[in-house]
Amino acid sequence: AVDESELLTVPDGWKEPPFTREDNPKGLLEESSFATLFPKYREAYLKECWPLVQKALGEHYVNAALDLIEGSMTVTTTKKTFDPYAIIRARDLIKLLARSVPFEQAVRILQDDVACDIIKIGSLVRKRETFIKRRARLLGPKGSTLKALELLTNCYIMVQGNTVSALGPFSGLKEVRKVVLDTMKNIHPIYNIKTLMIKRELAKDPELRTQSWERFLPKFKRKNLKKRKEPKKKNTKKEYTPFPPPQPESQIDKELASGEYFLKERQKKRKQMEEIKAKQADAIKRRQEERNKAFIPPKEKPVVKTKKASTEKKIDIEAIKEKVKNAKKKKLGALAEEEVKLKMAADEKKKKKK
Repeated sequence: AVDESELLTVPDGWKEPPFTREDNPKGLLEESSFATLFPKYREAYLKECWPLVQKALGEHYVNAALDLIEGSMTVTTTKKTFDPYAIIRARDLIKLLARSVPFEQAVRILQDDVACDIIKIGSLVRKRETFIKRRARLLGPKGSTLKALELLTNCYIMVQGNTVSALGPFSGLKEVRKVVLDTMKNIHPIYNIKTLMIKRELAKDPELRTQSWERFLPKFKRKNLKKRKEPKKKNTKKEYTPFPPPQPESQIDKELASGEYFLKERQKKRKQMEEIKAKQADAIKRRQEERNKAFIPPKEKPVVKTKKASTEKKIDIEAIKEKVKNAKKKKLGALAEEEVKLKMAADEKKKKKK
């Protein structure tokens, strides 16, 4: 009996053996080629580093051609090419070079344990201003958010124009794609970064390898989303009916209904005059009431009786007079009489001691 946990785990330090000429001694039957265009501003850099590109691809027996007139890069297999997947890696290399990834990073795609992912973000947001803000959020202040993401996923990430190019292991590329797409959906990358940090710590514990990590991972709730306010006036659509609306009543129909139609001309005029006089009387009455408002006296406030000053505390006039007399006797800055006598007595004692 074999333990199932041992079958699921990969031994530490295990690597897939490299693909050599012995695995495919006869080579490829057909020639394959891929081409990609590059922008004008990349021309100078590609022209400078192209010999290095040819040298790197030459080790895998893949030819590379740079067409500056057309603005394209082409890679093709040769008769000596033994690895069928080498042309796919060469295609990814020229794609990364076209997307402003430096040659030092792009050449890593030729390794077996490195893959790449080019995420298109240009069509995920409608407004251009919103797209620029969210792309800047992915970079972070002075590129700090992007650097943290690179350290957690072990991937090289390059944000350029309407695409995000990522280069690294498969597991890291999966996380990078999730973070980038969530950021463009208005979910801040700091939430995903926190989750990745927790996952990295949990991966160190061998006991938690076979367990679910849901209980350890944080669950973030959206707090700043406000419910849409319902309009005060709701326009309710009427039910569709194939029949037209009823014809409005004419003046003759109204007169027939009220019986005025059968009255004589003199009677009609008299009725109209009575209605006009009634309206005039109402208007005169309202006008008179408005004029009379000015003659209505306002309501007076009730008179509040003031309380008499309390005579409980009587002023001692004699004491005040004594204070005034003493103040007059004193000279400005002079000492009191008692203080002068005490000072003189102290001086006499000092003289006797001497």
